[in-house]
Amino acid sequence: MPDKQDQGRRLPGDAAFLRESHRGTEIEATYAGAQSFMRRKYTRDLKAIDVAITGIPFDQAVTNRPGTRFGPEAIRKASNQHAWGPYWPWFFDPFDTLSVVDYGDCFFDWGRKDDVPKRIEDHAAGIISQGVSMVSLGGDHFISYPLLRAHAKNYGPLALVHFDAHRDVEPDEGGRIDHGTMFNYAIRDGLIDPSRSVQVGIRTTYHGEKTYGLNILYADQVHAMTPMDVAAKIAGIVGDKPAYLTFDIDCLDPAFAPGTGTPVPGGLSSHQALSIIRQLKSVDFIGMDLVEVSPPFDQSEITALAGATIILEYLCLRAHAKGARPQELPE
Repeated sequence: MPDKQDQGRRLPGDAAFLRESHRGTEIEATYAGAQSFMRRKYTRDLKAIDVAITGIPFDQAVTNRPGTRFGPEAIRKASNQHAWGPYWPWFFDPFDTLSVVDYGDCFFDWGRKDDVPKRIEDHAAGIISQGVSMVSLGGDHFISYPLLRAHAKNYGPLALVHFDAHRDVEPDEGGRIDHGTMFNYAIRDGLIDPSRSVQVGIRTTYHGEKTYGLNILYADQVHAMTPMDVAAKIAGIVGDKPAYLTFDIDCLDPAFAPGTGTPVPGGLSSHQALSIIRQLKSVDFIGMDLVEVSPPFDQSEITALAGATIILEYLCLRAHAKGARPQELPE
């Protein structure tokens, strides 16, 4: 029975369905309620919306361990540990500045794999055409290819900022749906400008490897630099070109992200990745995806939490670009 003072107003809970504003944060128990990303409202009405969060639960392009089809669900759930207002170290709530909704998932017929790329591209195009920026929750890394196709149709060839253990440019004549070849396709199709693109945290190679004109910051180089220096290098490469951020969670060392399909030791720490992204204030990001979170191989949800935190860091970047600034703490 609600207290007298609560009568006539909505009690906290299920903000994903019941919230009235697309801005601000409504605090509710982290362990209860509808699990949208950061408790944003589930809706496909994009009027006056800045960013739409959407899930792409596809994992039929993996070469090793599957399970990333469960990634969007896990990332949403993990994000709610952060859904309580101002975020450190920005000292502001990005949702006071950005109007953000959870658009739900991209749906496709899992029995018709060849149709999936077009379904993802059309799903993305329907959002971008309304002037709304996307954050896509994977899913395996192949989803970046149809997402880049949709973004490039609107923005032209993009600067790709790619965090990963793998380069994903393996040669392919085309037609295969493989999470190791899609950036080769993106270069071939003119979706990205290799000279203005950068791959960060790479620590694998393959027979006959080529640069394809891409800039590469290998993991050992990143470890030898400060996060600020890495960010400055990335920003210098990208310049003023519209940029797309793709973050494969296996860029992080398996100690920080065990729940992924192809873990590779020697990767970045959560601190390094977050600190680098935080310094990319000069980059004109127009979209993002976070991929390869595989909950069946996770431990205590730390991989999903890392993914959700990286996305939140990106949203703080976007809010800062729109004018958000730190709130002074009272004495």
